[in-house]
Amino acid sequence: MEKLILIGGEAGMGSALTSHLIGKIFCSLGYYVFNYKDYPSLIRGGHNFNVLKISNKKIFSHGSKYDIILALDQKTIDLHKKDLKKNGLIFGVKETEPIVQKLQGPKILANDVLIGTLFKRFGVDLKILLHSAEKEFGKKSNLIAKAIKEGYKIGKKKENLKKSKSKYFISGNEGIAVGSLAAGLDIYLAYPMTPATPVLHFLAKRQLENNILVFQPENEIATINSALGASFSGARVMIGTSGGGFALMTEALSLSGMAELPLVIYLSQRPAPSTGVPTYTAQGDLKFALNAGQGEFPRIVVAPGDAQESIIRTQEAFYLSAKYRMPAIILGDKHLGESNYTFDQLSKSPLKAVSYPLDRANSYEHDKAGFTTEDAKEVVKGHERRLRKEKIIAREVKKLNPIRVYGKGRNLIISHGSTKGAILDALPGLKNFRFLQISYLKPFPKEEVAREIKRSKKVILVENSATGALSGVITEETGLIIKDKVLKYDARPFTPDILINQLKKYD
Repeated sequence: MEKLILIGGEAGMGSALTSHLIGKIFCSLGYYVFNYKDYPSLIRGGHNFNVLKISNKKIFSHGSKYDIILALDQKTIDLHKKDLKKNGLIFGVKETEPIVQKLQGPKILANDVLIGTLFKRFGVDLKILLHSAEKEFGKKSNLIAKAIKEGYKIGKKKENLKKSKSKYFISGNEGIAVGSLAAGLDIYLAYPMTPATPVLHFLAKRQLENNILVFQPENEIATINSALGASFSGARVMIGTSGGGFALMTEALSLSGMAELPLVIYLSQRPAPSTGVPTYTAQGDLKFALNAGQGEFPRIVVAPGDAQESIIRTQEAFYLSAKYRMPAIILGDKHLGESNYTFDQLSKSPLKAVSYPLDRANSYEHDKAGFTTEDAKEVVKGHERRLRKEKIIAREVKKLNPIRVYGKGRNLIISHGSTKGAILDALPGLKNFRFLQISYLKPFPKEEVAREIKRSKKVILVENSATGALSGVITEETGLIIKDKVLKYDARPFTPDILINQLKKYD
C-alpha cells in the first residue's frame, strides 16, 4: 500500500499541525510515513501545504502526484488539482463548511472534519482517532472530537488498513535535539533563524526534565561568544543557526579553533545568498562550513541524511569535539530538519560523553601550557599541534562509518545530507546504479570515496545546489574529477520521480 496525501491552506489554517497528526495516526497503525512541509515566509496568507507519503514499506521521501487532496481552501484545489492522480479524490470546503457551521466553531475545525473523513475511508476505528486527538490536544479536544465524528459520519469506507507495531515519527530537527541530550548537553544557545529554530523550541520545553539551560541571546555574535565562554568553563554546549547567522559567527569560530575550545554548531542551510528564500531548502553552504573563519585550524563537519542519523551524528559531533577540543559543525538543511521520517526504532551512538581539561588560552597564539606567545618557534609548534589532530581524528572517524554504499550497480550516485531520502527511494526504479552517501566532510574519507569512484562505470553527483560543491571537495581531496551532475536549485528538494528521469540518461 502506498498513498500520497496533500493537505493545503493559508498560513495560520493549521495544515502543518493537521498533517503531523495524520502522520502520527498512520505511524500508530504501523505504517511508514514521510511528511514534507512547504510554506512561504508569511505568518498569515500565502499558501502552505504538506505532502504525506504513506506506505507499508520503508520510505524516505515524498512525491509530486497525489492520491488525495485535503483542501482547507479553494486555492489549494486550484493550485494542485493538476497533480492529482487519475481517480484521485479531493475533500474540501464543500464537505467541511456545513459541518463547521453546524458546530458553530472556528473555521480551523474543518481540518478535523477532514481527518474523520479520511480515516473512515481507510476503515480506521473512530476510537483510535479520538484517542490520538485527545493525546495531541488535551483539554481542547472536546470540540475537535465532535468535528472528527461528524467527518467520520460523512466518510465512506473503501479500504481496510491492517494494524501492526507502531513506528516512531520524528523530524531531523528533533533528531538533532535528541542527539544533543543523549550526548550530555548542558547548554543550548540560539538566536531564532529558520530552519534551525525548531531545535530551540524543542529543547526549551524540556529544560527542567533534562536539567539543561536553553537561552536566546540578543544576536548570533552574542550566541557563539557566550557559548565559548560556557565551553571554557567545561560545559557541553551547542548552538544553532542558518547561513546568515553563521556568517556573523565566523570570527568566533576561529577563536574556538585557536583557543582549542569544544563547540558544536548546528548549521541548517536554506537558499542563499543573503536572505535568499528563507523557508525553503538548499545545500549551498558546504564550502562555507568547510572553510569559514580566518586562518588554518582543524574542524569536524558531519552531514546526517535523515532523522535517525541526526541523532547518531550529533552524538558523534559532541564526542569528537570534546575529545579533540575543536569546533564541530552539523550540516543540515530545511528539508532534513523540518521533514518527518518514520523508523521502527530509534538508535543512539554507543559513544560516551568526554570531559576535557581546561586551558588558559585566549585568541592569541599560545604555547602548550596556554600562555600567549609571539616566539617564531612556538608559533610553528602551535600550528603543528593543532593541525596534527586532523590525522589522528581521521583514523577515529574511519570507525564511525563515514560513508555508506547502497545498491550494487556499476554506475555511482554520490551525495550527502538530505538528498539521501529521494535517492534511496529512486534506486528501485534505476537498473544499474548504486549510491555512495558521504556523511563526514571533514575529515574527508578520501580513500573510501576514491575506491568507490575508481570501480564505477559512470559517476554522477546529486546535490541541491547550483554549482555541485561536493564535486569540488572530492577533487580537492582525491584528485578525481566528477563531470556529471544532477543539480536542483529552485529551493525545492528532489523527489524520486525527478531523479529517475534525470539519471536514466546516464545508464
